[in-house]
Amino acid sequence: MTLAKPAFPSPDHDHGRCAADAIAHAEAVCAKRSQKFTPIRRQVLQALLSSHRPLGAYEVIDELARSMPRPAPITVYRALDFLMENGLVHRIESRNAYLACAHDHEETAMVAFLICDLCGSVGEIPAAPVAKSVNAAARASGFAPKMSVVEISGTCAHCQK
Repeated sequence: MTLAKPAFPSPDHDHGRCAADAIAHAEAVCAKRSQKFTPIRRQVLQALLSSHRPLGAYEVIDELARSMPRPAPITVYRALDFLMENGLVHRIESRNAYLACAHDHEETAMVAFLICDLCGSVGEIPAAPVAKSVNAAARASGFAPKMSVVEISGTCAHCQK
């Protein structure tokens, strides 16, 4: 039996290894799909990997501006769109922000985001049963759902200690 990946990494985890694994995952996904993992796409993903907190597009720009000429917003938004289309980044609707994702799931997979009110970190858990239930209820009322996002705010285990 393999243990599930924790929704929130330990505060003392090897973040360098964590980020490197996420970049390697992105490279593999892009290679498998014959997509170009361009330098700007890589840099945007690396900016998002600077922490486990979601960043707004302008925060990504600020992060990038530390090590390169300040990119135009449209350049960053295009990179974010590509990363989302390939399941490498999620948009946290309630924060109008983006979160890097190194989970190996389809880009259309239903996930729930666990948002810590104290530290700002965001965890991700599979939520297919929730999605099926919500979509069935929506269809029963005559509504045709196309996308479901579940965001749950609260306190992560690390902040509860």
